[in-house]
Formats: sequence, C-alpha cells, structure tokens
Amino acid sequence: MSSSAASTARPVRAKQRPGDRVFSGGALAAGSLILAVLAAVAAFLVLQSIPAFTTPADEVAILAGETFWTYVWPLVFGTLWSAALALLMAVPLAIGIALFISHYAPRRLAQGLGYIIDLLAAVPSIVFGLWGGNVLAPAVQPFYTWATENFGWIPFFAGPASGTGRTILTASIVLAVMVLPIITALTREVFLQTPVLHEEAALALGSTRWEMIRMTVLPFGRPGIISASMLGLGRALGETIAVATVLSSTGAVTFALFTSDNPSTIAANIALSFPEAYGVNVDVLIATGLILFAITLVVNSIARYIVSRRSAFSGAN
Repeated sequence: MSSSAASTARPVRAKQRPGDRVFSGGALAAGSLILAVLAAVAAFLVLQSIPAFTTPADEVAILAGETFWTYVWPLVFGTLWSAALALLMAVPLAIGIALFISHYAPRRLAQGLGYIIDLLAAVPSIVFGLWGGNVLAPAVQPFYTWATENFGWIPFFAGPASGTGRTILTASIVLAVMVLPIITALTREVFLQTPVLHEEAALALGSTRWEMIRMTVLPFGRPGIISASMLGLGRALGETIAVATVLSSTGAVTFALFTSDNPSTIAANIALSFPEAYGVNVDVLIATGLILFAITLVVNSIARYIVSRRSAFSGAN
C-alpha cells in the first residue's frame, strides 16, 4: 500500500486550455465588478449623507426646522405603504395568470399570453405614469367619491375624496400593473417546473385539475411565489417617475386611500425636489436615498435567501 496505491487514488486534474482560463477569469472579473459597483454606490451614499446628520436642522432649508428622521419618516411610510398595496393587488392576479398560462390555456394561447406578459415588462415607467395620471385617475375618481359617502366610517375609506383621483391608491394600482409582469413571469416558470409525475399521480387518484394544482403545484411553487413577490416589491419600492407623475402628495402619514392628503415616496420625493436643491439640501436627499438603498437591499437579500433554499427553480444555483 504504498506509493503506487496513493498515486492511484490521487485525483487527476484536467489541463486547462487558454480559452478556459480567459473565460474563468472574465467570469470572476464580472462578478467582482458587480460587488465593486455595489460597494462604490454604498460608499458614495454614506459619505454624501454625513452632512445631513451633522448639520443643525435649522440650517437646512428642505427640513423646514424638522430633524432628518422627522422629515424622512413620512417618506418611508409612503414608500412601504404604496408598495404593500401594489403587492396586495398584484400577487393574487399574477398567480391566477401564471396558473392559466401554465395549466389551463391551450399551447398557442399560452405562448401568446407569455409573450404579452414579457412585453408588458418593457413598457417605460413614464408611459405608466401618464396613463395613471390622465386616464386611470379621472376614471376612478367617481368610485372614490361613492366609497367615501357610503363607507366613510371605515378608516381606509375616510373622506373627503380627492377631486382629481390622484391618491395613494391610484399610484399603488399603477405600481401593481408595473410589477405584475415580473411576478407573473417568475411564478409561471416556477409552476412549469412542478414534477410531471406528481401531477399525474394526483390525477390518477381521481383529483380534479384544481385539486391537483392545490396539492402539487402550489405547495411546490410556494417558495417561488414568495421570492417573485419580493422581487416585485423591490421594483415597487424604487419606482420614481410613475409615482411622481400620478401621486399628489402632501407629506401626510395616513392610511386613508381616497383623500388628497397622501404620503409621498422616497424616490418620487428625490425626483421632484432634486432640481431645486442646493448645498446641504442635496445631501439630505442623498441621505433619504441611502435609506431607500438599505430597504431595497434588505428586500432583495431576503428574496435571494428564499430562492437559494430551492435550487429546483433557480437557474442561478
């Protein structure tokens, strides 16, 4: 048992070709570049945000005598509230569309619908904003008035109703339409990865199609639904132009959906306030961007953790 046996057990490494070295080096450089860019953005936001925390509030015009945290809290609330409303509307609809495409629609119709869903994701944000402000808001305003008159005793439907329809709910509907293609596309791919043997076994036991979906497809796709929803949430949190175009904000912190007193979002506030900002005011806006960066990073990290738990539907694992 000697040196001959040891040499036999020793693994043999394949000789790398120059092309292999170039490809592996390029892949490593690309991955490292992503981390370097992310670190550079984080460092820029942190360094530029320091004056916002060290300068007295009465010397910063944009704060209007308030502290930074008093200024940013309504923006954080509006960002999370609008994104949560959008997710509440988009996720059930996305699951239904994904199930129809993957398990109900004929093949040709499913291909066409899948193409339309993917194409919807390529529509620019400003188009959604113009549609929401000029078409959707006037269309839903009569409903807002009716809801406040008949259900105003519910805090969410408290009045008076906005006369323009440019409310936090309208902005959330626009966000829901924008994140719908992302959630639908990812959820559809997850449903298509369900093992065919599991589906056939459920049908062989006498299950209806819906019972088969409920027992096999939805349990298998639950982690994928969660991760797709959180990726859509990350898009909704950072949306700027569409929200700035639709929402008529006053900086209020309220859960009312139909009134003219609406909270703004961090991204929309930066877009609207940055052109007129100067000096420390710019640093304050960058500091609010740092808060949004942290929120988005946490959301995407959670989504990545959920995806990594199930490598069956993740091509990145």
